[in-house]
Amino acid sequence: MEKLKGRIYLAISFVLAGTSVIAARFVSDSLGTFTITAASLLAALIILLPFYLLRIKQAIPKMSKNDWIMICLQAFFGIFLFRAFLLFGLQNTSSTEAGVLIGAAPVLTSILARTILKEKSNAKTTGGIICAVLGVLLLQGAQLSNLTAEHVLGNMLVVCAAASESLFNILSRSHSLSEITGNMGKIEPTVQSLLVSAVAFLFCIIPASFEYPVSSLLLLDLKGWVSILWYGLIVTMLSYVLWYAGIKRCTAHTAAAFSSLMPFTSMLLAFLILKESAETMQWIGGFLVILGVILLTDSQAAEKG
Repeated sequence: MEKLKGRIYLAISFVLAGTSVIAARFVSDSLGTFTITAASLLAALIILLPFYLLRIKQAIPKMSKNDWIMICLQAFFGIFLFRAFLLFGLQNTSSTEAGVLIGAAPVLTSILARTILKEKSNAKTTGGIICAVLGVLLLQGAQLSNLTAEHVLGNMLVVCAAASESLFNILSRSHSLSEITGNMGKIEPTVQSLLVSAVAFLFCIIPASFEYPVSSLLLLDLKGWVSILWYGLIVTMLSYVLWYAGIKRCTAHTAAAFSSLMPFTSMLLAFLILKESAETMQWIGGFLVILGVILLTDSQAAEKG
């Protein structure tokens, strides 16, 4: 039952994360990369901190040095670096190729899980990851274009974003295993998300200050502010809370396959909300992603915790 709950948490988490494409679309022309991240995090912190301040005060004294190091690493790789690499990369490459390259995250996570966490995988686990990755490739309808130095740089930045996401996945799983074995104090998912968001916000302050954030934010319309709030409260906070709750119950291999729900959700919402067309091959890719998730859900791979 706990494993099933974990998979449900992961699925919802990545579906919510997939809405980030829509939210970012409404503000990317008005705000800088770091301003978007900083403003959304600040909005979430201002709204949620009053409700969780007491729990945070109770949790902080129980946190070890290793807990704080892990919180900082998760904030750096999972929010700061991931969003910076992805958004800067998109300035020099197509969204199609970026989607394909981000699809490397499940593979990277699985490789890291096997080499660093020593997690085992069986045929269904491997098959689920392969289906998910193939699905992502079809989802994006990848077509290689003429490469330039800037184009290659953009692709490299997106690969770095995928690597950052994978490292975040592994760090989160490693931390949850440490909690289970008693090496670290247990941190409530919501408290952990707030702490990670707060640290990520601090990382963003200096680079965001060079993007004229105040004047840009003052020019935002209602749709822009709703997007910022959605990005902070839903894409970041709620998604991360569910992520932390899920990764405590599932292996990194399982999380790797579920992460493929993110590009599928983005494509579906782009079709429904932005009225962007989707080709037959992309829908087939979507079904492959779902098949990959089903295989992972049915997998009997050994799970630690």
